[in-house]
Amino acid sequence: YSSKGAMMDNRFATALVIACVLSLISTIYMAASIGTDFWYEYHTLSPAENVSEAGRSIWEEFVSEEADEKTYTDALFRCNGTVGLWRRCITVPKNSHWYSPPETDMTTNCISFSLSDQFIEKYIEPGNHNSGTDLNRTYLWRLQFLLPFVSLGLMCFGALIGLCACACRSLYPAIATGVLHFLAGLCTLGLVGCYVAGIELLHKKLPLPDDVRGEFGWSFCLACVSAPLQFMAAALFIWAARTNRKEFTLLKAYRVA
Repeated sequence: YSSKGAMMDNRFATALVIACVLSLISTIYMAASIGTDFWYEYHTLSPAENVSEAGRSIWEEFVSEEADEKTYTDALFRCNGTVGLWRRCITVPKNSHWYSPPETDMTTNCISFSLSDQFIEKYIEPGNHNSGTDLNRTYLWRLQFLLPFVSLGLMCFGALIGLCACACRSLYPAIATGVLHFLAGLCTLGLVGCYVAGIELLHKKLPLPDDVRGEFGWSFCLACVSAPLQFMAAALFIWAARTNRKEFTLLKAYRVA
């Protein structure tokens, strides 16, 4: 029976190693998605031509602190914009003076969303403060800012519990690690759902121009991949802890008998 017990221990150890690797990868993916600006991308057919005298005033307003949602969204449409959870970016000519000829040499300018921007109210008509608050878009925007940090926090707390389990030489605390990873996966899944819903509602208010194409970027894809990795890690942690405890109980009963 001891050889069988050794085989069980090896199986549990393998499951825990795989779970730790999946947890690490999902954490890296989640952190990368939060820190990058390619959650959603707009592709304009002729961005250089769009930056006319009127276009320049738009992107100048884009970088101002007083830019409202409609102002910076119009700039994103016209100037090959990208949007992240923390920043928005547009592509413009390096030399944007009115007396300069059109340029093909482009540069990317990015502006960070301030903390107040993350909690600002969204309006039923973007840019019109008198149109009333759009509660759906307001709370979706706030959740997509908060959920990724909750997800990362849960995984980090789960990792601390896992280290304590290693120090105690017990697999049973790994159940808590698995539960925390499962909750983190739910938060990541909620983040993805909130972001998709927010983008769809925004485009109903501000439809894409005919010459602009929008698509989800690779930062969004990283978050989408992170969620199933968290669920798989959670399943392995919980399975290893519960099965090992059951085997330990059976072994103890066998020895008593």
